[in-house]
Amino acid sequence: MATYAFMSPVQPGKLQSWMHYVREMKTTYKNDMAASRRNLGLIREEVWLQQMPEGAFAVVYWEAPDIAKVFQTLMTSDAPFDKWFRDRILIEVHGMSPSAPPPPMNERVMG
Repeated sequence: MATYAFMSPVQPGKLQSWMHYVREMKTTYKNDMAASRRNLGLIREEVWLQQMPEGAFAVVYWEAPDIAKVFQTLMTSDAPFDKWFRDRILIEVHGMSPSAPPPPMNERVMG
């Protein structure tokens, strides 16, 4: 099982949108999100909001057999929830590009 932790900046002016989308994922899209995460192979996903002088960041922790597959599928899936998540969270809020390569694997140095 692979583990992966990363921070993703919330684009300036998008914190309220991010918080709104998180509420929707926990309520309106709860079942869709659970199904999406199963299809991605995510065993565990945790997200924190970190406020820094530079701005807000989502701090994300994943456990999955294949982390690279999770990133690839999130950026290419045609499933309705995955497209919603990609458009709202990844692109609008975090400014990610679907055509960009996945981030490099980070190095666990303690724990």
